[in-house]
Amino acid sequence: MAKKPDNKNYKVIAENRRARHDYAIEDDLEVGIILMGSEVKSLRTGQSNIAESYANVEEGELWLINGYIASYEPARTWGHEERRKRKLLVSSRERARLWNATQREGMTLVPIVMYFNDCGLVKLKLGIAKGKKNYDKRASDAKRDWDRQKARLLKHGE
Repeated sequence: MAKKPDNKNYKVIAENRRARHDYAIEDDLEVGIILMGSEVKSLRTGQSNIAESYANVEEGELWLINGYIASYEPARTWGHEERRKRKLLVSSRERARLWNATQREGMTLVPIVMYFNDCGLVKLKLGIAKGKKNYDKRASDAKRDWDRQKARLLKHGE
């Protein structure tokens, strides 16, 4: 996760921690997202989840599907649906590249992190990923464990 410590306005809203475990992420892309006012208010309180969501190019537009943003109680009259499809903002060239990656190359568009950027706008980092098999997951876990053990040995000087 690329965090900007010098910026006071940068704030992570939701993070998909399982994405790097379940997918081999080859590239990432920052996209905008179209939200209603009650959704932004709910995000400011930190009530969202992108763990089960994914993005897809449908009818020439990029959509976030199954992303959860809790309802905002003071806006109950004109509120929003919690799991509605949300349109993602990306250039037409990037949208064509994403369509090509998903339809022709068999890749998946996985949301990695949702955050407020330095201007206070909600952004979503999408990963262009390929799903890992179980043996790939075991190999990456074994490599991570070995790296930890190696760091411990080097720290203690044994």
